[in-house]
Amino acid sequence: MLKIEAHVELAPLTTLGVGGQARHFVRVEHATELEDALAWAKQRALEVRVLGGGSNIVVADSGFSGLVIEMGLRGIRFQNLGTEVEVRAGAGEPWDEFVAGMVARGYQGLECLSGIPGRVGATPIQNVGAYGQEVSETIRQVWAIDTIRGTLRTFSAEECQFSYRDSWFKSREPGRYIVTEVSFRLRPQASPTLRYAELQRRFLELGNAAPTLSELREVVLQLRREKSMLLDASDANARSCGSFFVNPVLSTQQFQQFLQRAEGLGDPPQFPQADGRVKLSAAWLIERAGFARGTRDGHVGLSSKHALALVAHAGARAEDVARFAARIRLGVLERFGVALEPEPVFWGGSQPTLA
Repeated sequence: MLKIEAHVELAPLTTLGVGGQARHFVRVEHATELEDALAWAKQRALEVRVLGGGSNIVVADSGFSGLVIEMGLRGIRFQNLGTEVEVRAGAGEPWDEFVAGMVARGYQGLECLSGIPGRVGATPIQNVGAYGQEVSETIRQVWAIDTIRGTLRTFSAEECQFSYRDSWFKSREPGRYIVTEVSFRLRPQASPTLRYAELQRRFLELGNAAPTLSELREVVLQLRREKSMLLDASDANARSCGSFFVNPVLSTQQFQQFLQRAEGLGDPPQFPQADGRVKLSAAWLIERAGFARGTRDGHVGLSSKHALALVAHAGARAEDVARFAARIRLGVLERFGVALEPEPVFWGGSQPTLA
C-alpha cells in the first residue's frame, strides 16, 4: 500500500541542499507502486516529479506543490551474448555503485563514468558523460512509463535520440516519461576507454600505458576528488550539482566569432565534433570572463577547485543560486558572445535567465 507523505523537506534529499518542501511525497520500490502513485496523482490533477539521487536538480524555495516520487526500483540482470554482455538495471540503482560492480566484473564501457552521483534512471535522460565516455555508447534499451497514457514503452537507443548531454526524454517531451529500467551492452575483459587528454596525461605521468579497468576507475575518482566532484561531506565545496553548465557547442560561424573575442587569451580548449561544430570548455569561459575559482556572492559561489561547479554555502537559498548563475551566464555572454546553458533541472521558481 502506498505511503503518501505530506510536506517533506526536499533540501536534504539533494546534493545542492536548497529548496522547500514537497506537498506530497512517496518512495516506490516496485513497478506496481509507481503505477499506483501515478494514478493517485492523476486522480488529484497533480504534477509529478521524479527524484533519484538529487544531484541534478535545483528545488525552488517555495517547494513543489505536486507529488514527488523517489525512485527506488532496484535489481540487476545479466545476459551473456558471447563477445558482449547485456546488463539490465533498475532505475533506482545507485549509479557509482553500479559502475563499480561492472568494473569489478571486468565489463568495459562505463569505467570513465565513475564517481558520478545519482541513479541509473537519470543517465539516459541527459546522456551522462565524462572523461571521454557517454552512456549513449553502451545503452541499448530504455524502459519508461508514459505518464499520459499510463503504459510502459520500450525505447531503442536510436529512439532515445541521444546527443551531447541531451535525449528525447530531456528536450523533446520533458517530464512525460519516467525511466524504470535501462539495459547496457558491455564488453568483458576489453581494454578501458583512454581517449580523454587529461586521463592520458595522468597515466603518462604514472608510466602506465595500458591501465586496467580498475586502475582507470581509481584515476577517474582521484581526478574528480581533486576537483571536488565527488560527494564528500567534509569538502567545503560539497554542496553542489557538480557541473552547473553544459560545455557549449558552437557552429563554425559562432566559433570564428568567439575566436575574435578571445584574441589575446591564449589557446582556448576546443573539441571538434563529428558534425563540424566545436565544443568549448564552459569552465575556461567562466574563468576568462572574470569569475575566478572561489568567487563568492553572499552564500553562493564557485567551487575553489573547479569553476564549473556552483556551491551553496550555509544559509544559501535557491533564489541565491539562480541569481548567481544568471550573473555568470551574463558575464560570459557579454565577454564572449556565448550563452551557457544550465545542466541541472529547476523545479519551480525563477531560472537563471539572461534577461
